[in-house]
Amino acid sequence: MLSLLAACQPRLNWREARPAGSGALALFPCKPDIEQRPAHAGQGAMGLAQCEASGGRFALSWADASDPTQAGPALKAMPQALAAKLGQPLPPAQTLQIPGMTPMPEAAEYRLAGAGGITRVAVFAHGGRVYQALMTLPQDDPAAWESFRAGLAVDTAR
Repeated sequence: MLSLLAACQPRLNWREARPAGSGALALFPCKPDIEQRPAHAGQGAMGLAQCEASGGRFALSWADASDPTQAGPALKAMPQALAAKLGQPLPPAQTLQIPGMTPMPEAAEYRLAGAGGITRVAVFAHGGRVYQALMTLPQDDPAAWESFRAGLAVDTAR
């Protein structure tokens, strides 16, 4: 199915990426640049894989919660912070299922519309690691979001 979705979008060059240390698999429309910060005393590891294509940005970020019981509150806070940064109210959450994710009520996806374009975001966790997938484009592209979101998976191998 992913190949069918990707085939419908010839301007985007979809490819699988397994950013080292993320424990995730993602389908990006371009080759992502990867930045990581290793774990330090009292802080977990963090990382970001991102690229630009079709006039927009696609990103997957991850961070280890210092306390795994804080994954739920972190998932709730991430889209709220993004909406505040964009000066938009947080829209109602849409349910989200990502293969391998830890089932949590805070795992969700959102669509934010603003003067600068459309931002779609999905937040989910695997154990104490939280993830945020983000797509920002000048105009909405539901097919690109579906390809990006459907290409996400988490596993236990980090």
